[in-house]
Amino acid sequence: MDKDNKLNIDDLLKTNQRLNQQIKELTAQNEELIESNRDLESTIKEIQKKSGNKLSVKKKGISVLYVDFGGFKTIKEGEAADDLYDVLDEIYIKFDDIAHKHKLERIKVIGDDYVLAGGITEKRSTNFIDICLAALEITQYVKSLQEKFNKEGKYFWDLRIGIHSGNGVVEEEKSRKKKASFSLTGEVINSAPRIAAMCEVGEIILSDYTYEIVKGYFTCEYSGELPIKYRGNLELYRLKRIKKAYSEDRKLGIVPNDEFMLKYHLKEFNDLEAKVIDFLIKNLPEHLYYHDYTHTIDVVNQVELIGYGEGVSDEQILLLKTAALFHDTGHTIESAGHEAHSCVIAREWLTAYNYSEHQIDEICNIIMATQMPPNPETLLQRIMCDSDLDYLGRSDFIPTSNKLFKELEAMGIMNDINVWNELQIKFLSAHQFYTDTSNRLREVNKQAQIDRIQKLIK
Repeated sequence: MDKDNKLNIDDLLKTNQRLNQQIKELTAQNEELIESNRDLESTIKEIQKKSGNKLSVKKKGISVLYVDFGGFKTIKEGEAADDLYDVLDEIYIKFDDIAHKHKLERIKVIGDDYVLAGGITEKRSTNFIDICLAALEITQYVKSLQEKFNKEGKYFWDLRIGIHSGNGVVEEEKSRKKKASFSLTGEVINSAPRIAAMCEVGEIILSDYTYEIVKGYFTCEYSGELPIKYRGNLELYRLKRIKKAYSEDRKLGIVPNDEFMLKYHLKEFNDLEAKVIDFLIKNLPEHLYYHDYTHTIDVVNQVELIGYGEGVSDEQILLLKTAALFHDTGHTIESAGHEAHSCVIAREWLTAYNYSEHQIDEICNIIMATQMPPNPETLLQRIMCDSDLDYLGRSDFIPTSNKLFKELEAMGIMNDINVWNELQIKFLSAHQFYTDTSNRLREVNKQAQIDRIQKLIK
């Protein structure tokens, strides 16, 4: 073995040890979160009983978009003003469509102001990016209306948009007949109109906090400072467009390309992972001692480890991790043929998360490759199969194997531990890892497992 190859294996082993430690820590954290969620749900129900249908919650990482329609003084009373007010409802309907597309919520305010916010219904790592994309679309839409009205010699409102991020208090009001409405208080909503007031006509101005998070995706330029009480000066930046390298329409810079979406999905994966793990915790049958949420976390970590060991691209890592995340969700419906059920669930979720049809197809193909007996055809499928059975060559093989026996016993499939161990020996003897990385990391230990199991057979 040459020196470089040995160093590569040592690095992979160290990474694997780190990931296994993360699994233990995540398992402990998830157990704490389950208990915390129960307490929180109980508290929420109690608060709702006392306050009717209203619920106020402090939230961090909220992003706010404030639309300022100006120029009312230049619009004369009469026919021109009437035309504008007739079209205002149509404008807001279009704004609502853009908000829905980018998973933003319209905030209830007094008067004709229009306010959107991200991070209201759920915390999302991409809130700040979503709100900038929405701002660019809104600006382009209003610009097209302005051009139309100007050609007809009619007045139209001037548009200014201020974007700010921070913390606030969200009040949700639920109604049986209507969609839930939200109101927002705090510094984040108070500063957004002041930022909009600093804009020139047609501009989008970001606060420094928002800018620092989105500057890798968008072209921005320094605009100035805004004094904020108890905080000092707030640095402001003009949002110009999506960076050319990440823009499908290079001239306008409004439509993100595949490179943009890859960065976007990699950023939001932790959000998706948290939701899927929570879904598994709440919906997996209790008798699944092996195919529980910790197994999913394990496989997600292993596909990343083996994937990088095999030299795959960042997009392929995303596909692998997403497939690993969903590969056992079908157990929430039925264990027999759960792979196909997992694909149905993955398609529904990933469509809502803006994965492309091609990406979803590839993810489902990777999931289906884990059917027993496995027959992987592509590198990504081979990585997935090795990750799914990675425990065969690990030091925790015996306790993991016992969990699988306990699961099969609960399902009435297996009840004799000696028969189970004999089957394990046959399986291990016939099994092969498909990737060079797994063969380097696991094959030696896998052979040692056979001797360990033989000693357990009575």
